[in-house]
Amino acid sequence: MEYNPSFFRCASMAILLLLLFLPAAGLAQVPVLRISAENTDDHVQTRAIARFADQVQRTGKGRIEVRFYHSARLFRDRDVIAALTSGKVEMAVPGMWQLDRYVPDTGLYMLPLFYGLPAATHYRVRDGGIGLEVNRRIEQNLNVKVPGRWLDLGHAHLYFTGTQVTSHKQLTGLRIRIPGGAANRGRLDAFRADPVVIPWPDLPNALDKGKIQGVLTTHETVRSAALWTKGIRYGFEDREYFAQYVPMINARFWQSLSVELQQLLISAWEQVVSRQREEAAAAQQQAREILQENGIEIITPDEATLAEWRRVARRLEPAIIRELNIDTRLVRQAESVVTD
Repeated sequence: MEYNPSFFRCASMAILLLLLFLPAAGLAQVPVLRISAENTDDHVQTRAIARFADQVQRTGKGRIEVRFYHSARLFRDRDVIAALTSGKVEMAVPGMWQLDRYVPDTGLYMLPLFYGLPAATHYRVRDGGIGLEVNRRIEQNLNVKVPGRWLDLGHAHLYFTGTQVTSHKQLTGLRIRIPGGAANRGRLDAFRADPVVIPWPDLPNALDKGKIQGVLTTHETVRSAALWTKGIRYGFEDREYFAQYVPMINARFWQSLSVELQQLLISAWEQVVSRQREEAAAAQQQAREILQENGIEIITPDEATLAEWRRVARRLEPAIIRELNIDTRLVRQAESVVTD
């Protein structure tokens, strides 16, 4: 073969460019995990997700890049499920109340069956076999991966303006704002209250104008919104339902990860859950104290009373189950755990 200086110069240049390009290509292939959260950076849910993000970034050692966006900087929770399934974000942790329109069986946890029950009972169901099955159905319906246990917000209760409710019978006829959901409506219907759906941004105006007499929410939410400045004077601490946040990762992104990275994410998530649940319980207790310091009087029904009114609420449960299209087999399984 005849020596061709031009050919060898071009070939050498091509090899050099290839060697320079390879590291850049490697960097471009590092998966990016964008996480969306609606709550602000001081919220117990947000702090837990931040710890998870830091843990993944640190232990990933350059194999994965994590970008965490809180305060709804990417999406609000009502929009994030659609964004997640379409690949506009890789991970989100929305409230469970956002899911029943997509996965009816998540409404199981809102049923009157669970009215008035402590957190430990909810954990027995949600962290056990029933919870694993509900997670599987979330994964199947939404094309996502649920990497582990759910984070806590805490119990929702009832709060009132001009009427101090000391017994369930006093709920009759009271117009109470709910965030939505057939289970919330059915539970309060059973107590002969008048539940009405009002968007959260419209709530202060509704309170100011006397359009409602009560609100279904949590101690922490009342504290963060300073609802005592909007007329809330009384609390009825009856554990209407136990609110949690659901971790979900886009399935296509999840499947693109190596088994090692998948296990890293599962392990990192599990490491934050127990601490977050403790912090959420402490935040609700602290919020309760702040409510009382600001003049809100709180009545707490005893366990026997809650059990009595749980039986009352369950009379409407079959209709709620039909409306939400919840699998009755899951309901029976949950009943066996709750009544053990």
